[in-house]
Amino acid sequence: MKLRSIMCAAAVAAVVVTSMSFTTKTASAETKPYANPLLEKWSGPFGGLPPFDKIKTSDFEPAFEAAMVENLKEIDAITANTEAPTFANTIEALEDAGRTLDRVSTIFYTYSSSNNTEEFGKLEEKMAPKLAAFGDKITQNTALFKRIEAVYEIESKNRMARGEKFRLIENYYKNFVRSGAKLDATQKARLGEINQQLAGLFTKFSQNLLGDESGLWVELKTEDDMKGMSQSMKDAAAAAAKAKNVNALGIIRNTRSSVDPFLTYSERRDLREKVWKMFINRGDNGDSRDNNAVISQILQLRFERAKLLGYKTHAHWRLENTMAKTPENAMKLMESVWPAAVARVNEEVADMQKLADKEGAKIKIEPWDYKFYMEKVRKDRYALDADEVKQYLQLEKVREAMFWVAGEVFGMKFTPLKDIAVFNPDMTVYEVKDLKGKHVGLWYFDPYARDGKRSGAWMNAYRNQERFKSEITTIVSNNSNFIKGKPGEPVLISWDDATTMFHEFGHAIHGLASNVTYPSLSGTNTTRDHVEFPSQVLERWLATPEVLNKFMVHYKTGKPIPQALVNKIKKADTFMQGFDTTEYLSSALVDMKLHLAGGEKIDPDAFEKKALADLGMPKELVMRHRTPQFGHLFSSDGYSAGYYSYLWSDVLSADAWEAFTEGKGAYDKKVGDSLVKNIFSVGNTIDPAEGYRRFRGRDPQTAALMRARGFPVPK
Repeated sequence: MKLRSIMCAAAVAAVVVTSMSFTTKTASAETKPYANPLLEKWSGPFGGLPPFDKIKTSDFEPAFEAAMVENLKEIDAITANTEAPTFANTIEALEDAGRTLDRVSTIFYTYSSSNNTEEFGKLEEKMAPKLAAFGDKITQNTALFKRIEAVYEIESKNRMARGEKFRLIENYYKNFVRSGAKLDATQKARLGEINQQLAGLFTKFSQNLLGDESGLWVELKTEDDMKGMSQSMKDAAAAAAKAKNVNALGIIRNTRSSVDPFLTYSERRDLREKVWKMFINRGDNGDSRDNNAVISQILQLRFERAKLLGYKTHAHWRLENTMAKTPENAMKLMESVWPAAVARVNEEVADMQKLADKEGAKIKIEPWDYKFYMEKVRKDRYALDADEVKQYLQLEKVREAMFWVAGEVFGMKFTPLKDIAVFNPDMTVYEVKDLKGKHVGLWYFDPYARDGKRSGAWMNAYRNQERFKSEITTIVSNNSNFIKGKPGEPVLISWDDATTMFHEFGHAIHGLASNVTYPSLSGTNTTRDHVEFPSQVLERWLATPEVLNKFMVHYKTGKPIPQALVNKIKKADTFMQGFDTTEYLSSALVDMKLHLAGGEKIDPDAFEKKALADLGMPKELVMRHRTPQFGHLFSSDGYSAGYYSYLWSDVLSADAWEAFTEGKGAYDKKVGDSLVKNIFSVGNTIDPAEGYRRFRGRDPQTAALMRARGFPVPK
């Protein structure tokens, strides 16, 4: 997802690139000019590039200090203006302020997720409360808010002049209000204290989780320990052991990309249980990295902040400016899907148990058995072997497929670049052009797992597109955690991993397709329950015949995937949707319940257990993200009370996909052009609900989602 702005969600202050230098003491008490690369204007081609090859961890703190001083001077210049507040001298001036700070923070948060060393972790703990306090200095600046309010009140009366400019004005005004601009001095002081405390707790949560993911693994000591694993899985496990200097045949790292394949194929039930427990207990081991107390504090502070700002709960505050508008609307959607999902899980478990009994396994299906027997049922029912499919899913070929879809649907062409600075040698960089050869932006790809990189997959925006003072193109990145195999051999990935690649690439395309004036409205800077829509709809192109036939070739023979295997994939399209939907929905429902609990003192483990029992959670599976490791909720405010947004967005994506299938198919140019015009290119310049209506001609319908997941459609 998009990197957090240092100005917090409220200020969205943009950023001026200013080259600055200052002095530092030497051992002899002399001073020397110190040119901090983080404060230098990005140089090089394509409007400048992040100076990843020049940055040291020690550069960040002085860079932040200098950039914050510069930003405050810019804000002072706005508030000192004796002229009446106007769009130009207040809103545009604010949009053009803080550019240096934005660049520093962009690289800081990039390193936080992808290049986090022990030294950087200590810096992060130190800087988090300072940066939160600085954000409050902007959003709680009374003189600044009065100017914003004056412009908003004038423009609100002129209803004929709605458009991107008014959207920008409205966003600034509402975000400042939601961040406490109308509070009195005492309330603002307390709000500042809360935000600083939360910033420190978010960092502590993230460091604890990263510690468990990097510091825990399961060793595979004998060939029998690897029973059931494919050769590519064995090679990846061996490479992981070598990277960790572990004297074993292989290790299973504590990341989803390593754990899921093991749970699917390992015939060692005892080791499956061990690996599963390691993974689901991240942040929940009762040690120095346990996150339960941290979460309890976060929830209490969030509730206090919400009450201070005039909201019933944190959930009500968070959802006010989303498509859902209220927690009740989000809960209504989730609860409408939950019964069908659980009913399907019960069917799936019954099928697994029947097969296990037939084999004489003499077991009762447990959570660590789910993926293993899911695969057995898939083979038995559909004659479909996920490992067979994997032979046709080479990481590089999937990347090529994404590029091809980008060309066919979005008119983009990707060309590899050399000698571009990166912070890890595994990264690659591509220039993106439109079909007429015009430069669109840059795409960075960071595919492999390593220490200091958080698990999962995500998109970052290194630079937002804009046409404000000049035309500035975007720089985006996609990040994954695949495990390297032997040197020179292709990395084979699962169908789920390929789907995730297309999903995150959808976020990147959303950023690259942006065509707006102001940076704070561009690309993925849209509401939380809309931003997942472009990424989820892009997933659907993976299974199109054109992609399968062109790019899914056997890693040894080079032959395209057989049509018979493609038919099996299609036939099994809704297989295990009970597991996938319930695993996700349980996480989203617990998230909302946690943040609707008000001032209740919460023990996260106990709350999670009771909430799942009340929901009737099948005991054969767990939440996709258990509370102590739920980074979406507790590493920032990001997806807090907002994990439902994946389902909300999937209603949009399923309904939007049917616009293609009702037309000429997946590559219907007319529908594709409308999708770009009304969804991908507009950023946050219009209400996302209105953008969808312009694309589809009506509001989205949940029936499409139910059909896509193979659930009964309510009459």
